[in-house]
Amino acid sequence: MSNRTEERPAEPAGSAAAPPGRASRAELLFRFQSFFGLVAVFVAAVIFSPRKNGEILFLSSDNLFNIVRAVSEIGIIAIGLTFVILIGGIDLSVGSVLGLAAVGSAVLMVEDGFGVWATVALVLVAGVLFGLLQGTAVALLGVQAFIVTLAGLQIARGLARMWSGGETVQISYGDGPGQAPMLFSLLGERTFGGVVPIPALIFAAVAVLAILFLRTSAYSRHLYAIGGNEKAARLSGVPVNRVKIIAFGIAGFCAALAGIVHAGQLNAGSPNDGIAYELDGIAAVVVGGTSLAGGRGSVIGTIAGALLLGILNNILSLNSVNTDLQLLIKGLVIVAAAALQRLRPTS
Repeated sequence: MSNRTEERPAEPAGSAAAPPGRASRAELLFRFQSFFGLVAVFVAAVIFSPRKNGEILFLSSDNLFNIVRAVSEIGIIAIGLTFVILIGGIDLSVGSVLGLAAVGSAVLMVEDGFGVWATVALVLVAGVLFGLLQGTAVALLGVQAFIVTLAGLQIARGLARMWSGGETVQISYGDGPGQAPMLFSLLGERTFGGVVPIPALIFAAVAVLAILFLRTSAYSRHLYAIGGNEKAARLSGVPVNRVKIIAFGIAGFCAALAGIVHAGQLNAGSPNDGIAYELDGIAAVVVGGTSLAGGRGSVIGTIAGALLLGILNNILSLNSVNTDLQLLIKGLVIVAAAALQRLRPTS
C-alpha cells in the first residue's frame, strides 16, 4: 500500500464535485461504522430490555460480563481472522482447530498426565503449525485460501475425532491419575471479587497485543499493502509469501487459544466443539468494518463487531425471541454491514 499522494487533473469548470467536508464526513462514518453500530445496538438493547422490579436486566453487571464471556472465544478467533482477511484471504478451519485444541487440552492432561503449562504450550504450537502449513499451501503452492482452509476444516475435525476416539473427553480436577491440575479450572472462574470472567481478561489481553502489534510493526504495513494491491506490494519488495504464511499462523494460534479457553469453560473437550465458529468469527470481522477484499480494517473494529453480535444475541435471548428469528435478524445485520462496505468511498 503506497503512501504517495496522486496528482489529480483539474476538474473542468462547472463540473459537479462532492464538497470536501461531505466526503470527509462520509469516510469518517464508514471508518467508525462498527462503533456507531455497537452504540446503536447497545441503546436498542437498553430500550427493549425486560425489566424486573424496575431494574433493566440488560444493564445488570452479571449480564454485561456474561456477554463479554460469551463472545471471548469468538472474539479471539475473529482477531486472528482479521490478519488473514486483511491480506484478502479467508480461513474456514478456525472452528475445527478450536475443536482440535479443546480435545488436545483434555487428552493431554487427563489421559497423558501433562501439566497445564506443557499442555497449553503444545496445543498452541500445534495451532500455529496448522496455520503455517495452510499459509504455505496458499502462498507457495498458489492454492486458493478458500480451498486450502476448507480442506483444513475437514482435516482438523478428523484429527480431533481420532485423538479423542470420537468421544467427549471430560475434565475432572485433582492430583490423582486421570485428573487435570486445578490450575486449569481457573479458565471457568471469575476474578476481581467474582465479577470478571477469566476468559474475558484473556480476550482483552489478546486484543491489546494485536492492536499494539498492528499499530507499531512493519509487518502490519505489509499486511495492508498486500491486501490493497498484492502485485504492487511484491514489486515494492514486500516479502509477500512470508507475510501470508505468518498471517495464517496467527489465525491458527488464536483458534488454538480459543480452544483452550473453551475446554476450560466447559471442563471437557469434544471433537464437535467449534462447529460454525468460523462463520461467527468472519461475521464479527465483517461487521467490524474489515473489507473481505483486504487492505482495509482494524482489530479494534473486529472487537466492536464481536461485541455487537454478542449484545444482539443477548438481548434477543432475554426477550425470548424464537431461535430461527434470531438467525434471520443476525443474518440481516451481517448483510447490511457487508453492503455498507460496498458504498464506502475508495479514496
